[in-house]
Amino acid sequence: MNIIARIAEELGVRERQVQAAVDLLDEGATVPFIARYRKEATGGLDDTQLRTLEVRLAYLRELEDRRQTILDSIREQGKLTPELEQAILAADTKTLLEDLYLPYKPKRRTKAQIAREAGLEPLADALLGDPSLVPESEAEKYVDADKGVPDAAAALEGARQILMERFAEHAGLLADLRERIWNEGILASTVVEGKEQAGAKFRDYFDFAEPIAKIPSHRALALFRGRNEDVLDLVLKVGKDEDAAHKAAESLIARTFGIAGKGRPADRWLADTVHYAWKVKILTRIDLDLKQRLREAAEAEAIQVFAKNLKDLLLAAPAGPRTTMGLDPGLRTGVKVAVVDQTGKLLETATIYPHQPQNQWDQSIATLARMIAQYEVELVAIGNGTASRETDQLVGDLIKRHPELHITKVMVSEAGASVYSASELAAKEFPDLDVSLRGAVSIARRLQDPLAELVKIEPKAIGVGQYQHDVNQSQLAKSLDAVVEDCVNAVGVDVNTASVSLLRYVSGLSQTISQNIVEYRNRNGAFNSREELKKVPRLGEKTFEQAAGFLRIMNGTNPLDASAVHPEAYPVVERIIRDTGKDIRELIGNAAFLRSVNAENYTDERFGLPTVTDILKELEKPGRDPRPEFKTAQFKEGVDKIEDLKPGMMLEGVVTNVTNFGAFVDIGVHQDGLVHISHLSDKFVKDPREVVKAGDVVKVKVVEVDVPRRRIGLSMKKDAAVTTPGSERNSSQDSSRKVEPRAKKPRQELPSKPKGVMAEALAKAMRKG
Repeated sequence: MNIIARIAEELGVRERQVQAAVDLLDEGATVPFIARYRKEATGGLDDTQLRTLEVRLAYLRELEDRRQTILDSIREQGKLTPELEQAILAADTKTLLEDLYLPYKPKRRTKAQIAREAGLEPLADALLGDPSLVPESEAEKYVDADKGVPDAAAALEGARQILMERFAEHAGLLADLRERIWNEGILASTVVEGKEQAGAKFRDYFDFAEPIAKIPSHRALALFRGRNEDVLDLVLKVGKDEDAAHKAAESLIARTFGIAGKGRPADRWLADTVHYAWKVKILTRIDLDLKQRLREAAEAEAIQVFAKNLKDLLLAAPAGPRTTMGLDPGLRTGVKVAVVDQTGKLLETATIYPHQPQNQWDQSIATLARMIAQYEVELVAIGNGTASRETDQLVGDLIKRHPELHITKVMVSEAGASVYSASELAAKEFPDLDVSLRGAVSIARRLQDPLAELVKIEPKAIGVGQYQHDVNQSQLAKSLDAVVEDCVNAVGVDVNTASVSLLRYVSGLSQTISQNIVEYRNRNGAFNSREELKKVPRLGEKTFEQAAGFLRIMNGTNPLDASAVHPEAYPVVERIIRDTGKDIRELIGNAAFLRSVNAENYTDERFGLPTVTDILKELEKPGRDPRPEFKTAQFKEGVDKIEDLKPGMMLEGVVTNVTNFGAFVDIGVHQDGLVHISHLSDKFVKDPREVVKAGDVVKVKVVEVDVPRRRIGLSMKKDAAVTTPGSERNSSQDSSRKVEPRAKKPRQELPSKPKGVMAEALAKAMRKG
């Protein structure tokens, strides 16, 4: 099956659709552009399908390149048989391809190679082909001190090494054994002696075992991190009954090579050779392969989780163009203050010291009140780091004392703000501003428009990932960049206010062209039309085609330039104008009239029904923002730290991170609480994202608090049971699936007292996927 056919089968679409998408990608088109403006060509493939297609295309092309390299290598060795060539051509994964290549792959001089050079391969073939031969007697024929074979024992050892290597390089056998152990094997972990205290955060894995095929990504990455930090030892057991599993594996090897115990002279020697091949070579290889398979699958899922959370965060509701004050809280170092106007332009900064040790509470309120009144501030964004609740109380007091200011306070995640503050980009943007004050600016701006501000920060520093430092960094970066690109283009960009950081994610625009756009804008003033973009250095026709539909010109000479209608499709709109006799300004926003227009009347060879339908929808609400309406969470007064929490409290919070085992919620106590997947709803939940996403404002119930371990158990169930310190676990909450016990040693359960709802939720997170 060729690449196009295979991808089409995997996506469940026609080959023609895939071929069109591949052609467009090869021509330099981006996924957002293809998904939005080339629906006729691809048959309406959406951005998710196109991203999958893009990833699979790269993988399969790499596979094809490797296939040709392997064929060339074996052909040069003169060992390429028609059967082998057919097997290599049929290999559909890199693993299988490498298995087939293994016997022919140039390698270091092995014991088997040395034995072959000593002329011992005929001995190996003879004993394997005719077990009725007496090994010791047959081996005497090959004794040759000059070749390094001093006696029969040395000859037999050399022959054994040859057969062991042959057994270990049989592609079909390796594939069978690998799948068997993947389905039946158990990964067990134990604590390294003496690391119990230093590795306390891994204590749930100090005596742990679970079928390797069922270990969820977050647990797998935790196990590997524990091993990498020398806290855990990981051992792959080949089955529940290890002795039986080992015997089954050796039996499969024996059957593959026609070895059987029939009492013949060479049968025992051959059985021992199988045993050593399994223990020394094959098992070692499979152990590495399967742990790598588990890691790769876990990394892929973790990256996917991160990408989904990042998308939710980037597409969080913007507060919009309102004058905003940003507060970056601090105790001894003071609270950094920055006011930005409706476009994000910095107006004024200050540092106040309302908290210990200075305690300048009244002076701080006076400073804030003066700045808010002077600049007509509408929103106050408070960073959620150290001293955030104390600063929240300060603003609350300000609102009570000065109700005439009519301000709204909002707690904002400051994840990544310090990264931005110290970045080269921030230094260029605010060369004369202290690093500490830049964070306050970022906090204010990310409330106004999370997308426009967060694109300035390396995605993995935004804080919505799961074990992001443990996964393949290049794959993570590529995936997250794709998410940012999709989000930026889904929303669209005002070319007259956008930063270089935002513009560079627009379809077709590079860092250099984005810089050129901003420099042109600074020299010549605001762009009045999309056509004017063609005057920007290095922004040619191809780039214009890719980018124009995603760039907005507000209040320009052509109202369509503020919409997602692509300039190439303006003739369609002009035909509608001619036919209806209405001015463009009469058409835009006239939903009732536009819905009466028959889209089929305006299709032609270039623009099909999907494009014309999109145009009419866009004219109804030009430049519509796909992001939700802005809402804020109100943290409970008097609940500022984890010690203030009591089981049974009902609180409001913001979802900060969604994982496969639940959601983390900021409830304003400097420590996110966990709503385990079993507590997200009264109904069964398979995927937490069915219920919540990052940025959602939710109401939760505190079900358990573990102050020493800094763990907070929350629930979104209507009648969730709560656990008070020292009480027994509610038996109705115990629905976790038991893991497979470790061989010969019962698994050590977590302490039964005290437990409770939160402990049970955490146990589920460790034991369930």
